[in-house]
Amino acid sequence: METGKYSQGSVPGSVNPDLASERQTASFSVEKLTAWLDGGAEHTRLRRAVAEAIERDPVFSRENQYFQSQNERYEAAVRKAVYLQKKMHEMGWTENGPEFKYIYRALSGDLAFLLHRIFIRSISVLGSDKQIATWIPPATQYQLIGSYAQTELGHGTYLQGLETTAVFDITTQEFVLNTPNISAMKWWPGDMGRSATHTVVFAQLYIHGKCYGLHPFIVQIRSFQDHSLCPGITAGDIGPKMNFEHIDNGYLMLQNVRVPRENMLSKFCEVQPDGTYVRRGSQKINYFTMTTVRISLISDEVVIPLMKACTIAIRYSVVRRQSKLKPGEQEAKILDYQTQQEKLLPQLAAAYAFHFISDYLQELFNRGYGEIQRKNFDMLPELHAFSSGFKAMVTQYGTSAVEICLRACGGHGYSLLSGLPSLYTKIFASCIYEGENTILLLQTARFLIKCFMAASTGQPVPPSVTYLAAVTPAKCPAKNKLDFLSPDIYTEAYQHMAARLISSTAAKLQDLIQSGVKKYDAWNQCTVQLAQAAKAHCHYITVKNFAETVEKLETQPGIQKIMKHLCDLFALHGIFSNAGVFLHDGYISGAQMDMVTASYLDLLAVIRKDAVPLVDAFDFTDKTLNSALGSYDGQVYQRLYEWAQKSPTNKQMSPAYEKYLKPLFHKTLSKL
Repeated sequence: METGKYSQGSVPGSVNPDLASERQTASFSVEKLTAWLDGGAEHTRLRRAVAEAIERDPVFSRENQYFQSQNERYEAAVRKAVYLQKKMHEMGWTENGPEFKYIYRALSGDLAFLLHRIFIRSISVLGSDKQIATWIPPATQYQLIGSYAQTELGHGTYLQGLETTAVFDITTQEFVLNTPNISAMKWWPGDMGRSATHTVVFAQLYIHGKCYGLHPFIVQIRSFQDHSLCPGITAGDIGPKMNFEHIDNGYLMLQNVRVPRENMLSKFCEVQPDGTYVRRGSQKINYFTMTTVRISLISDEVVIPLMKACTIAIRYSVVRRQSKLKPGEQEAKILDYQTQQEKLLPQLAAAYAFHFISDYLQELFNRGYGEIQRKNFDMLPELHAFSSGFKAMVTQYGTSAVEICLRACGGHGYSLLSGLPSLYTKIFASCIYEGENTILLLQTARFLIKCFMAASTGQPVPPSVTYLAAVTPAKCPAKNKLDFLSPDIYTEAYQHMAARLISSTAAKLQDLIQSGVKKYDAWNQCTVQLAQAAKAHCHYITVKNFAETVEKLETQPGIQKIMKHLCDLFALHGIFSNAGVFLHDGYISGAQMDMVTASYLDLLAVIRKDAVPLVDAFDFTDKTLNSALGSYDGQVYQRLYEWAQKSPTNKQMSPAYEKYLKPLFHKTLSKL
């Protein structure tokens, strides 16, 4: 890989020898691993071509991003989004083509109108054929810009609690939408603060005074003529946030806003002219859009930032030397310290584990979607439970992992120029949007408890949860530390632990109910353990899926070997860090826990040798990483200094000097 494509700024193209030496000793072909992660060399070629086209274009530059205000970030994001349409047309790329995820990756999601895509997706999933024909063409050509208004000031995850109303007026054949009180104000939708002309508003539908629950309505909020707000609409930007300064998250109030009957999305439910309410298929389909969003979120908003953080922290850790490991030698690379390895390498293993789990979920989703097309909704509960549980587990784990990477870079990691703080504040948000994690884990737990009850009475359950009915040995059979490098041994330990947490929580729930506690009270008294059980289930599936992925690699022995090490590390790290749940019922003994620890620590030294090649395989260009610490050539100190010079504060005389410091100094001078 030539360094030219990877350097940015005027740093000379030589690679720091401390980083170059790490690449000499790779135990596998980095290029082959990259191609495998991309799903084939053809995908790698396409991804690189897209990245190159984007990076060559100055409009898409992120060079001064760390120095921009909220207004400048928003304007840049809109400029990029508008220009991107032209660029895509020129290049022959399409919104639904394979290029889009590579465009998003090359731009690091730093674009306006991302909610516009969800607006389009919700119409295509929930709209009738006629609605699709009416709205999708103008939306895809950006003749209008859409948003997706679900969350309110007073309600987020609990959708039934949303308070916006839509009352059907038979005489005019319109729905009248209202925000009945302040907590019903739509709050947070992206693109709504300043950009959107239309939005899909979720509101409680009323016909003849009867409530039919939550339904989506297309509402125009701004004029095509001058972008002013439409009558009855109050909207604006919600103000500064922890990150996402480039997105105009907005608020929306509706006062007697009328939309035609045809504006209620009606693939699954329709209000006829005489006010008859007709339902087709499953009401649950309304949650389907969220399921699709959760699954794509894992790969785009969690796995990629986690891979970037690992790349930055690991490259920096072989360039940074600090204190002596052996007397009389030069200062050691900080990655040679076991503590630094133990901070970073498990996060690297997790990045790989979650990359594979996102493939697994995508596959499950594609199967489920095929079934739904055939009007078979049987897979929806499993899909919903899995997308919820994994969204929660992966975002939570990923957020901690990025924070660990940031801390592992010491003081320089705290600089925005390292790229790590913005990765952290961005991934942090993923724990909150598209469903609050605790609630999501409890939805997964509800599904697991149901399946456990079914399995224990011999009823069929989805293949992913058949283990709940399996009889496992009461003790782990491992005899020495090498046994814990056997995927069968550790996968079974995770299975046992997940099944135990689910069954013991189910038993507690039953006992409470049988002792006369109301069902909902009993549930609330079990929620801490239910969330823990759901997390354990997702952790088990992640380990099992990693091991199965490694097994399928027999045609590529070099890659298989290092992936097996990462899989072992991911699994043993989980046992090492959650020792209590494995030791709890004596499934793993204290002596076996010592074996786990020994094998776990041995693996660190083995994977350490390949750490840099393993992050190189993620194949991020310097421009995508946008990090002074993580660049391909490892010229960390020069870059930090050079980038600091770009700060506007270094280019102007400080106004504080004239106003405050000068009088202060002069006063002191006169005394002197």
